Amino acid sequence: MFAVYAESFSSESPLDGLVLGERPDPVPADGWTTVTVKAASLNHHDVWSLRGVGLKQEQLPMILGCDAAGIDEDGNEVVVHAVISDPTWRGDETLDPKRSLLSERHQGTLAEKVVVPRRNVVPKPASLSFAEAACLPTAWLTAYRMLFTRGGLKAGDTVLVQGAGGGVATACIILARAAGLKVLATSRDEAKRARALEIGAHDVFESGARLPVKVDAVMETVGRATWSHSIRALRPGGAIVVSGTTSGPKLDDAELTRIFFLQLSVIGSTMGTRDELASLVTMLDATGTKPLIDREIALTDARQGFEAMAGGDVFGKIVFTA
Repeated sequence: MFAVYAESFSSESPLDGLVLGERPDPVPADGWTTVTVKAASLNHHDVWSLRGVGLKQEQLPMILGCDAAGIDEDGNEVVVHAVISDPTWRGDETLDPKRSLLSERHQGTLAEKVVVPRRNVVPKPASLSFAEAACLPTAWLTAYRMLFTRGGLKAGDTVLVQGAGGGVATACIILARAAGLKVLATSRDEAKRARALEIGAHDVFESGARLPVKVDAVMETVGRATWSHSIRALRPGGAIVVSGTTSGPKLDDAELTRIFFLQLSVIGSTMGTRDELASLVTMLDATGTKPLIDREIALTDARQGFEAMAGGDVFGKIVFTA
């Protein structure tokens, strides 16, 4: 089958290890199912994999990709949940110490077929195209868990989304607006601020700008570059929910004095559960909300998408179609 895979690692030039070509068809283990992939989306995780983060040399070649939508062995249209937990694990699979994502221990979704545990498929509603559904399992599920499970936000609350433009940040903006939150967003880029308004932000600001109000929560995926601003934007008793550090994890100032004096909460959030993915899909189906797609590219031209992501030229999700 045709697939997009990592053949080698390079921290300096990650795309050097990217190969588009033939790989053996996957064989499902007991309790697993084969999904014929109709669409798969790209994540920063895939570029980090090409840098050797989360992968070992002996695991190569590894088909990349965490996200997919397609048709299972029974002919059902499904969305693939990317978190693979230990078969003996019960409860929230994101807390399983042995969990992994597709393309870490198991071959990924950027291929004509992928195999996953039967529990890891969620019915795709007719209201979502395969391309739209393929956006959900990583970035959109991460955003959903940040806002509603970990952040506990509800209609009427005010949220700040840092770094509008990335897949998680754009998902946060759209989901928060759909849920009745007041949404503020920041970006260094004027064009991205304008796009953030178009997709649902009530107001936008340059990165680091003083806000007119204090917010109930901040959705933080940037890290070092925005951390102090995030802490200073919170009302007393507010929360910062962090799921990434694209600008780096080492802080110039952790703002500990503000954290304890204002009784702020710092909450980590990683991916989401299969049940949360099902709830996210139901929410989109019920509200008519659509994932934001930056561009659709044929899987055979996947290198174009990797080049765009590596260059930062993205607003929303890049989707590969079969």
